[in-house]
Amino acid sequence: MGFVERFGPHLPFLRRYARALTGSQESGDAYVKVSLAALAESPDELLAEGHSDRIALYRFCHVIWESTGAQLESRGASEAAETYDERLQALAPRQRQAFLLTAMEGFNKREAAEILGTDLDEIDSLIVQALAEIDAELETQVLIIEDEPIIAADLSALVQELGHSVTGNATTHKEAVDLARKIPPGLVLCDIQLADNSSGLEAAAEILEDFDVPVIFVTAYPERLLTGERREPAYLISKPFQSNTVKAAISQALFFHRQGD
Repeated sequence: MGFVERFGPHLPFLRRYARALTGSQESGDAYVKVSLAALAESPDELLAEGHSDRIALYRFCHVIWESTGAQLESRGASEAAETYDERLQALAPRQRQAFLLTAMEGFNKREAAEILGTDLDEIDSLIVQALAEIDAELETQVLIIEDEPIIAADLSALVQELGHSVTGNATTHKEAVDLARKIPPGLVLCDIQLADNSSGLEAAAEILEDFDVPVIFVTAYPERLLTGERREPAYLISKPFQSNTVKAAISQALFFHRQGD
């Protein structure tokens, strides 16, 4: 089986992880690109370790991450972007890596330990630290844009469990923009396809014209927005979602947004 056949199916989700890890599409995709270029030069050496293809891919990318100090940006990056990338290693400590791997990417603790090159005891400790960080997050107001009532209710309950408040739930593009202007949010959770066939992506884009807030998109087809070929979301939650996945995405989005204030 060739390189593309083995690793291609896992790339959309590696992009999701890298974007969440770095806080942006540009930095995350650059990290994946450099990792894949290095992997293509010596795939046999990597696979000789005996890991599954998916674990091997994530493990290799973490080796690149640690060896480069996260200094991976696209050519032509501005000075401001370079300064931002210089802070990435500090902004993505191992506890957040462990939590994202288990909560967002669905690896079990043993698999996360393989990827990070550690043991189960440290993974347990890292996840506890990450959860403590989440509990310490400053609360904010969250706008939910979701046309399925049950999913909207689940998101609302999770948001409030984290100590945040919900400004309301919008089911269409127009409702979302109107509600955001009425009660400015500190975070937006947004479905892709809305009730009147309007676009959640377009609703979020219009909201971002007025407010500087992080947006997390919720979709049943995340791989469609993780090609790396166009402007795409930095934060994606797959449907159906687990509570820890939502917590991880919210924590990471707020963490990076506040670091940029």
